[in-house]
Order: sequence, then C-alpha cells, then structure tokens
Amino acid sequence: MNKKKVVLAFSGGLDTSYCAVHLSGEKGYDVYTAAVNTGGFSPAEEKELARKTEQLGIDHHICLNVEEEFYQKGIRYLIFGNVLKNHTYPLSVSAERVFQAIAIAEYAKSINADAIAHGSTGAGNDQVRFDLVFNVMVPEMEIITPIRDQKLSREEEVEYLESHGVEQEWAKAKYSINQGLWGTSVGGAETLTSHQPLPEEAWPTKAVENDMKTIELEFKNGEPVGIEGENLSPVETIRKLNEIAAPYGIGRDVHVGDTIIGIKGRVGFEAAAPLIIIKAHQLLEKHVLGKWQLYWKDQLSEWYGMLMHEGQYLDPVMRDIEVFLENTQQNVSGKVFVKLEPGCFTLEGIQSGNDLMASGHGQYGEMNNAWSGDDVKGFTKILANSMLIQKQVQNND
Repeated sequence: MNKKKVVLAFSGGLDTSYCAVHLSGEKGYDVYTAAVNTGGFSPAEEKELARKTEQLGIDHHICLNVEEEFYQKGIRYLIFGNVLKNHTYPLSVSAERVFQAIAIAEYAKSINADAIAHGSTGAGNDQVRFDLVFNVMVPEMEIITPIRDQKLSREEEVEYLESHGVEQEWAKAKYSINQGLWGTSVGGAETLTSHQPLPEEAWPTKAVENDMKTIELEFKNGEPVGIEGENLSPVETIRKLNEIAAPYGIGRDVHVGDTIIGIKGRVGFEAAAPLIIIKAHQLLEKHVLGKWQLYWKDQLSEWYGMLMHEGQYLDPVMRDIEVFLENTQQNVSGKVFVKLEPGCFTLEGIQSGNDLMASGHGQYGEMNNAWSGDDVKGFTKILANSMLIQKQVQNND
C-alpha cells in the first residue's frame, strides 16, 4: 500500500522538526518537507536545512526560492502604496508568509500530495494566513497542524524527538528572529509586555556606524532601481540599501496591532531598507502626483495593506487595487536624497523631470505667474458661497 503524501512547510526549528517526525513515524505519511526562501536564507543555510531533514529521517526535501516573485507580486505594490501597518510596520513577515503559503500549495499540487501541513501554533496570525491560502488553492487537501491541535509544550516536543533518536541542541534562543527580503522580525520576552523596549543585544544588525552620509536613491515608475548612480534591480537595491543603512541602527521599531484572531500583538522589527524606500517614495510622490491621486492612493493602500496582513491576498479585489496603484506610478521617477546618521534618516529633497513644483506657474508664498489678484478675489467669493448661505439660513446668532 502506498503511503499518503503530505507536504510540510519546514523551517528547521523545533516545531516543524516535531511535525516531520510525528507525521512520518506515528502517522505513517510519506513526508515531503519544503522550505520557502523569501530572501532570508543564504546558500549555507539552505544546505543546513537539507541536513536537518536527513537527520529527521525525511527522504524528500526541497527549498523553493520565491524571492523575485515575492518582490514582483507583493513588495512592489507595498512600495507603490507606501504601506505601513498602523503607520509603523512594513509588513515584513505578514507579506512573506502569504507567498510562502502559495509556494507550498503549488508544490503540493505538483507532486499530487494528499495533505499539507504547517507548524503554526493556535495563538498567532500565521495559522490563519497558511490555512486561508491552502483552503483556496488546494481545497481538496487535508490541512494538518500538529502543534496547534496537540497544544504541546516545548519540553514535550523535545522529549518526543529524543525518544525517536533525534539528538540536537534544542536550547531556546532568547530572541526569535525571522529574516526576509522586506525586513526582519524580532520577538522576545520584552515584546510580550506593553512597556519594555528590546535591548541592543536583540537586534540582528549591530549599530556600529557613526559617520553621517547622504545617499542618492533612484526610482523609475515607482520602483527603486539604483543607489549612488549605480543601476540595480529592485531586489538588488533593497539588499544594498539595507547593507548601507542597517549598521546605523536605522529601521528598528516595535509594532503594536490587532491580530487576525482578535488579540493585541507586539513585535519588534528591523527594516532599514523598507522604511527608507517607503518614505523616500512617498516624498517623491508628493512632488509628482496631484492631490486627489495622493488622497485615493492613501485610501486604497490602507485596504491593500490590511488584506495582505490578514492573509487575504488571493481575494480578487487585491488585483483590482494593484491595477490602480500601478497606474499611479507612471510619473513617479526621479532621485531622492537621504541623509543617514546614527538611529535615524532624513529626506533632504528630490530631483525629478516630473516635479510639479517646477511648473513655472508660481512659487508658493512668493510669486503668482499664472493668475492675478482679481482672479483670486472672484475664486474665493464663489468658494465661500455654500458656507455663507448655510450660515445665513441656519445660524441664529
């Protein structure tokens, strides 16, 4: 009798290691582990994941690299929309989880799997993100979640693995780090409180740079395409900017928000490149877009970010919003000058052939070239009409 195939989303940590052994041994599945690289794994780390699966007795393992797809179908729209959850968080992990789930589902379909599994607990957002994608993309497949269903303690998981001959150093790291192209999340004891900051030791990149520096960041049709005159792909630009800015301690913050399951959550993050790119892009847009373009972008971008954060990326309305956002980027090209210094960055200005400040019609507070004082008198008299009528008819004072 052929064993049933299950694809397990594998990170190499304790939870997914337990799932691998439990599903292959106790449940009798033919387990296919799949790690998804959204920009957080080096080649050496990919090899280490493969080695771990061998130690766990898993015969089938794959690393799916979707970094470029993550940028093209996700990050670029987060940039177009200047998306910051609660005006703070650039969706570093929540966005990448969606693309990891999609990659896992597509792989499961390609090998005709019978089931699909992940190691999420029952107390976070990831369980919903993974389940949502799987329910839409592979509704015929059973979703198996041993950690969520069994409510095991860490000690019980370690004991189970050791009883099955898996001897590893399972000492829990003081801080939980999740790294990807669009930022790194940091969780620890301090983030479980409402008042404690993360200490210096918690941050993956150490703040060692002290010399102020101004860099030139270039955009073309809304996408970051170069630094300091060097033409780069958007992914390369993100990587290089992070290498330059993260050692200043730029991009560190703590996000507090409402989880999908209804409780408040708090998480630290390090995202130097995302925060600089979003703020620089937003400044460039202020110069090249009209006020109603900016207004409606803000409204739709808020919805886009919320739906992405909650795992609803596959809703067709997301494609509709993406069409709108992309259309607004036709004139968002130019350079933004960014000053870096310890702990912060400053946007010094922009240079663009589409800059509406350089129209020649007038200089704010200085000179009106395209209208006269009489034009303004007539304009303001008409503009005041509705307010004047309402005041005279409805006010008794």
